[in-house]
Amino acid sequence: MAFKKLEDLLNEGVESRHILVRSDFNVPLDEEGNITDSGRITASLPTIKALVDGGAKVILSAHLGRPKGQVNPKYSLAPVAEALSEALGQYVALASDVVGEDAHERANGLNDGDVMLIENVRFDPRETSKDEAERGVFADELAALAADNGAFVSDGFGVVHRAQASVYDVAKRLPAYAGKLVEKEITVLSTVAKDPAHPYVVVLGGAKVSDKLGVIEALADKADKVIIGGGMCYTLLAAQGYNVQKSLLQEDQIGACKDLLERFGDKIVLPVDLVAASDFDANAEHKVVALDGIPAGWQSLDIGPESVKAFGDVIATSKTVFWNGPMGVFEMEAFSKGTAGVAQAIIDATANNGSFTVVGGGDSAASVRTLGLNEDGFSHISTGGGASLEYLEGKELPGIAVLEA
Repeated sequence: MAFKKLEDLLNEGVESRHILVRSDFNVPLDEEGNITDSGRITASLPTIKALVDGGAKVILSAHLGRPKGQVNPKYSLAPVAEALSEALGQYVALASDVVGEDAHERANGLNDGDVMLIENVRFDPRETSKDEAERGVFADELAALAADNGAFVSDGFGVVHRAQASVYDVAKRLPAYAGKLVEKEITVLSTVAKDPAHPYVVVLGGAKVSDKLGVIEALADKADKVIIGGGMCYTLLAAQGYNVQKSLLQEDQIGACKDLLERFGDKIVLPVDLVAASDFDANAEHKVVALDGIPAGWQSLDIGPESVKAFGDVIATSKTVFWNGPMGVFEMEAFSKGTAGVAQAIIDATANNGSFTVVGGGDSAASVRTLGLNEDGFSHISTGGGASLEYLEGKELPGIAVLEA
């Protein structure tokens, strides 16, 4: 890899220097504002601790949710600051603004080894602006927090596929380095993208097939089998002529799905049975049905047990597995068995077959923790769903490209 790494920065020395770190703290919250999955916070700790141990004055930046460029207390990083304080065993102050007076005063007041967090960068509309000049002004203000002898560490892998001010533009304004998390993610995903051991099996789920048609095409060229479940499978089943009733369906994508199946039908593996429900509700009446057996007015919310077995048989032959997207509505217990069963098959392949298995972030990673599965059973759990998919698809990730510039 051509970019400079955290290790290079530490060797140069970080003592008494302001180091601006872009982390990924976009964690899920419940209605009371409590963090329900702290996986991304845990993943950020090695980089932060290394800088603290080196005597740096650490300034963390991140986003949470989609506040759409406006200050919204619902998306404050306050719960993250509290969780970080506990995880690091030291107080992490939260600035009340992003690049305003409080952020600057707190940055100027940092002692060696201190850590602070600025407020949600997406409270500022310039963060995600399509206007490079607007983003540039915001990036200048972010870089100013790091003072004259500062540096930038990119450690939010979940956002490196976005050309945003705190990810991309700021890296042009300060000496820039890849954090431990970003370095690890690129190393692991490079193995899968460039030299996967075969048989190579891709498992895809998630809601919309339109979001992943390009991914399916790109990966079907490289993989031996592409297993498809989740909401996206129903449009593919409809393309095969099945009546999916009220299941999630993108009618405008049926033609594209027919074309996909004609080109890659020998590689694509679809469900053979489903779990249909009378309503989208955790307590809805539900039953296992054949592909052509969804009752009128019902919808499918998970793959069935025979599909879990069929998918598991394919996964059991693998030497490399990449999984992105749940098989059903795993948040509801009645519709979690498909995701749990496929995840367990991947864990078994790791243990029994020596398969190199990667969970591609997002809802897949959340489902592993929600369902109480053994995280250590996978070779790697990525923190970036969209970023990992785009990397495997062969797209350039702006937040990585700028580090290599």
